[in-house]
Amino acid sequence: MVSGEAPQTEGSVRVDVWIWSVRLTKTRAQAAAACRAGHVKVAGERAKPAQSVRVGDEVRLRHAGRDRIVVVSRLVKKRVGPPVAAECFIDNSPPPPPREAAVQIPVRDRGAGRPTKRDRREMERLRGTGRPGPAD
Repeated sequence: MVSGEAPQTEGSVRVDVWIWSVRLTKTRAQAAAACRAGHVKVAGERAKPAQSVRVGDEVRLRHAGRDRIVVVSRLVKKRVGPPVAAECFIDNSPPPPPREAAVQIPVRDRGAGRPTKRDRREMERLRGTGRPGPAD
């Protein structure tokens, strides 16, 4: 068996490569950008893209509005299929929020023109943005 094709159990791999290989991000560039932005932590410390990750390390990733907490169980250097990727980590992430819990953004009818000042204030009140008025 050629090394690099099958999951490894010893050694180390760059954290951005591993995150991409086990399909936590869609591209390696996204994984590296997440590291540079401080959204990736290895063993509780912010990780740079080239930081090594080993078996047993806890990797925390903030991606797509969700926290992923995984423990490395196998190292891979090349992107693998979903069934193999699922074997490469232990997922300790909290469950995603239900879709109903997502904020409902008001939608205006197409062609209704610009919102009036009253409409705009109502939309800001629903979103929770804007300045509080005298009635608030």
